[in-house]
Amino acid sequence: MNYRNVKYLMGASLVSQLPHDYGIEVAFAGRSNAGKSSALNTLTEHNKLARVSKTPGRTQLINLFSLDEHRRLVDLPGYGYAKVSEKTKANWQKTLEQYLTMRQCLKGIVLLVDARHPIKNFDCMMVESAVVYQLNLHILLTKVDKLKNSEKAKAERLLGDYLKQVKAGENISFQLFSAHTGTGLEKLKQKLDLWYGLPFVDMSSVE
Repeated sequence: MNYRNVKYLMGASLVSQLPHDYGIEVAFAGRSNAGKSSALNTLTEHNKLARVSKTPGRTQLINLFSLDEHRRLVDLPGYGYAKVSEKTKANWQKTLEQYLTMRQCLKGIVLLVDARHPIKNFDCMMVESAVVYQLNLHILLTKVDKLKNSEKAKAERLLGDYLKQVKAGENISFQLFSAHTGTGLEKLKQKLDLWYGLPFVDMSSVE
């Protein structure tokens, strides 16, 4: 896939506002400040595709980008905003859960986790949802350019131990990643290419 061809499609605050459930979508998710926007910009080579801000949680909509007629990249709302109400947070979380469990064209989720910190409640919720609903999930341990080799190894070991604890299957994988240096970028592209190559129903051929 040529990820440079990505184009903004739309933003939605509710699952019901999304396009028809067809083709293939791959979604990027992560806590605020986990490096999601930087990863998307690095992947697509678009400096402003996903807005990078010093104020975490700028992404408050489900933002869709088209790669071609049938394949879309999805930027899910960051979780952990500091300056919104608890009611708003709850509404966003409900929308996120609906998207993950109801969207049939969702073929994979990339979860970004800051490798410098222990896995958080939101990350655990995403992983355990993937286990329960058998969703394809690939975890990026981000910002590894800021870690020593021993710290990288520790982050991988801790995450691996957690995945064993929750009985994660082969549908769940992880890797080290740095948007700043490009570490792990090719491996991420290989995973995305695999998901975008999965079979799907072409709605234009359905009468």
